[in-house]
This record gives sequence, structure tokens and C-alpha cells, in this order.
Amino acid sequence: MFQATKCLILWKNQSGKNDYVLIICTPKYKTKSEDRIGGVGYEGDIMTAEVLQKSNHRKFIPILKSGTKDTSIPSWLQGKYYVDLSNETHYENNYSDLTTTLLNDRETAPELGISTTRKTPNSRNQETKSEPVPKDEPIKIKGIVIDEITQPTNDGTAGSGLYKIPFELNRTPSYEWRELFINAWNRPPSWTSMHRRGIATAYGNQVILNGTTIEEVEKYHKDTLKLAVQVANKQLEEINRRKQQQAERERIERENHRKNIDDISNRINFD
Repeated sequence: MFQATKCLILWKNQSGKNDYVLIICTPKYKTKSEDRIGGVGYEGDIMTAEVLQKSNHRKFIPILKSGTKDTSIPSWLQGKYYVDLSNETHYENNYSDLTTTLLNDRETAPELGISTTRKTPNSRNQETKSEPVPKDEPIKIKGIVIDEITQPTNDGTAGSGLYKIPFELNRTPSYEWRELFINAWNRPPSWTSMHRRGIATAYGNQVILNGTTIEEVEKYHKDTLKLAVQVANKQLEEINRRKQQQAERERIERENHRKNIDDISNRINFD
């Protein structure tokens, strides 16, 4: 189940039951959320409390409806995976990525022999044979998606010389991995003096640095990108290991419980 945050009654009665909560972000919403005004402030209290008490960071997904992430997304949600539906250019792809996340329907790799087109330096506009990528294979960066690098505005304002650079991954990661990657980029184990927090996002089979240059990637960001991917892979592996251990413990408990019931039931005689 999933929902957009609109109704206080729905929040109070249903928010705890949903797998995801979509937070529709606008400049007005950010102001009300951070100033704790009215219903929006009430919603913010509920969400921050659940995040703190249950560490349920992945439940709440910011949806950028208008403005920018800095002007529309509340500070307590900054650095999280968000979906940008404010731009018609990428609306369809981003909306598709959102529904894939909500329905837990990650796309699978192409079947053996299917031709695909890559837009990386070594194979731009070149058809190649793509083999299936196992779901448990660690995420890796394959290259830069050259055709999707944006143009700087260069209008003299701060940051106008920066632009967006997407990187293709070897497969489409889970929503959980993307959250881990963004957190790892924002707080890497090591970084350079040119590190830019808050510019990393992830959509589909791409990670994106929005607010940098190709020169910065070459000199500074490449190693941090690789490190963030490695950290996300390692953390997800540990999370999955713990989930498997928990599932095994629960299985053993169920079996022991059933065996105990069977043993005692066989001893009980009503004659």
C-alpha cells in the first residue's frame, strides 16, 4: 500500500499500515513543514517520530512537484532518495521508476541475445549483446551516459557552470541500495576537499551527480563514486545477511513450536 500525504485523519489511522508514504514537496510545503504549521506540521511530527523510533527511513519518499530540491524538500528529508516529477523532460522515466519502487517490480536484465544500446564512451550508439546480470551481483558503474549530460546555464549566477552527469550501472538496483548509496555519497569514509554533498541521486539503472563538471569527476569524484558504490554494496549485503538469519531463526522457532505441540498432543489422553 502507498499514499500521498493529504489528510490528517488518514495519517492518524492509516500511516502506520502503509509500506510507503509519498510526500508531495513544494516550496509552500517545505515552509509549513519546517515551521510546523497546521496539518503539514502535524504530519512532519508523525514522520520524524517514526523515523527516529523505528529507523524506517525508506518508507517516506519525497516527490518533487515544483521548485528545486533545496527550495521544496524539508531539511529533515534532504539527502534522501527522491523522485523529481517537476520536469516534463524526465517525468515519464521518473514516474516509471517510482511505480517500480512502489510495486517492488524491479526490471530484470535482458534475455541472452537481446541487443541493447549503450551510451557510454566505449560503446556510444553501438549495439552489443547483453547477457543477463544475476540479481545478487554487486552493483558496479559501467560508464558515463554521455548523451544525457546536461548543459550548464553559464548565466553568471552561483553554480551556473555546473551540470548533471549520469552514470550507467551494470543492473537496476533496489530502492534500498539507492538509499544506501546516497547516504554513502553524503557521508563517505574518505573524500577530497572538492567533495559536494547532496548532489547524488539514483534513478533506474543510473546514479547521477547533479551539480558538478566532467573535470571534477575526473579529478575528484570518480574515486568517491566508486567508494560510495562499494559501501552501499557492503551495507546491503550485511542487511540481507541479517534478514536471512532472522528468517532462519523464525523458521526454527516455528518448527520447534510445532514439534512441541505434536509431542504434548500425543501424550494427552482423554480416555
